[in-house]
Amino acid sequence: MSSKLLYLAVAADLNRISLASWDWIVIAIFFVAMVWIVWDVSRKKKETSGDYFLSGRSATWIAIGASIFASNIGSEHLIGLAGTGASAGMAQAHWEIQGWMILILGWVFVPFYERSMVYTMPEFLEKRYNKQSRGILTWLSLASYVLTKVSVTVLAGGLALNTLLGINFWVAALALVIITAIYTVIGGMESVLKTSVLQTPILLVGSLVILGLGLKELGGWNAMMEICGAQPVNEYGDSMTSLMRSGQDPEFPWYGALFGSAIIGFWYWCTDQFIVQRVLSGKDQKESRRGTIFGAYLKLLPVFLFLIPGMIAFALTKTPDSAIGQQLAVALGAMPDGSVSNPDIAFPMLVNTLLPVGLKGVVICGILAALMSSLASLYNSSAMLFTIDIYKPRHPETSEEKLVAIGRLATIVVVVLGVLWIFVIQSMGKSLYNYIQSVQSLLAPAIAAVFLMGIAWKKTTPKAGMWTLIVGLVIGFTRLITMIVNPESHNAFTFVFNEMNVYAFCVWMFVFCLALSVVVSLCTPKPAEAQVKGLCFGTATPEQKAVTRASWGTWDVIHTVIILSLTVAFYIYFW
Repeated sequence: MSSKLLYLAVAADLNRISLASWDWIVIAIFFVAMVWIVWDVSRKKKETSGDYFLSGRSATWIAIGASIFASNIGSEHLIGLAGTGASAGMAQAHWEIQGWMILILGWVFVPFYERSMVYTMPEFLEKRYNKQSRGILTWLSLASYVLTKVSVTVLAGGLALNTLLGINFWVAALALVIITAIYTVIGGMESVLKTSVLQTPILLVGSLVILGLGLKELGGWNAMMEICGAQPVNEYGDSMTSLMRSGQDPEFPWYGALFGSAIIGFWYWCTDQFIVQRVLSGKDQKESRRGTIFGAYLKLLPVFLFLIPGMIAFALTKTPDSAIGQQLAVALGAMPDGSVSNPDIAFPMLVNTLLPVGLKGVVICGILAALMSSLASLYNSSAMLFTIDIYKPRHPETSEEKLVAIGRLATIVVVVLGVLWIFVIQSMGKSLYNYIQSVQSLLAPAIAAVFLMGIAWKKTTPKAGMWTLIVGLVIGFTRLITMIVNPESHNAFTFVFNEMNVYAFCVWMFVFCLALSVVVSLCTPKPAEAQVKGLCFGTATPEQKAVTRASWGTWDVIHTVIILSLTVAFYIYFW
């Protein structure tokens, strides 16, 4: 265990939670409900890989929206987002509030995905571009699971359970991996969807309780804004309450944070298998679109459920007359300059110090729900990617039962690599949420550009899609390697690939990928009619247009406008 994890374990030991009988009863009820759902799902025979991976394309909007939210909200939010709230304040709220882009998935991409009848995003790229593009995206997606999903979820989950229950870090981490794997392997996508319906309300209730009790202990919203607003974060006059920081801020320049988060949001919400797979499981365009609208409503909440509690935890360290504040100051490592050195345990420490008997059990269930739902979605998505996009094309005669078994084995490999990557994350010294967004800033631009150009411009050629992915892959991983190595020399190369703000790098890389796609398209043979028909704007048949138009109504538009209005109001308030 690294020195930082050792410190966190010692700090947690000083403040470890003490559960009463009612807490254990609540936790037991949660697990009984989970077991019952998985048992009920397991009784239904999964005859094909489509049944296993996409629940037979029969999901309703409630299940889709709840699964989108539960899959997205994992330990990186409970630990990482709350941690970045305690260390940086509102600066990383951009990445959460950009969740409105789920609406783009529902309104723009769902018709194209539904018409193509694909199982995976790489499969869509093969239809629109070529086999090479499919293979590149598959391996890139699996790499992203190792770098940003498995590793972070397991690391944060082990840390959370160590802080809350005193379980050894690695024992807790591996237990989460194994328990979640069991119910995902048994039931496939249907288990993920149905358990998400249980997990989402528990997660919401538990986090709302933390938010309410934290504000009550601190003295209200204004007290938090006053204390955090007085904490400087740079030399340009910005504070922890500044959403839009100076363009010279070394960590979150406003243009990098605003546009970089939009690029990452577009990639994640509209093209990442981890999220889109939930939408592909919908019974039709109406259910899929309404699922994204429901998910977009839910996605408005994380800033208030996780980032704000992190800011509350920080503010409490500045209130010496509060016994809870004194405990938090010790556990979070209050520094002479007013900052905290160990922000990633902010949320678990709020659970330890704020909650009464019974409610601790509810919140712990919420934390367990977040951990397991993210891992379960990851297992199902990674198994599907390897099975459908790598193994099946090479072994087309493979039986459906063997395909499911191959997918399970592939998941084990992804998980093992992700656990090993934890040691690299620890060596980089970033907060968990900042680490995630930094790595995603390197993976997102090329993928986002390829999908955007693929549906927006029917003249985008197969070679353009392939070469944009290849060049983007080389650029992104070059930057990642230099971030890990952190060379001491200073020249043009190290400025671009190490010293330039990573979010600004994301923006310029996206612009470069768009330009590259245009240039290559102008220099290579145009796509065949089958590669664009129904898969990009201006190519849908009258029948396809009629199906899409019949799938939405007035209330879908009204709810979309409400979500966009709330997003704008958030930016105006925190600007």
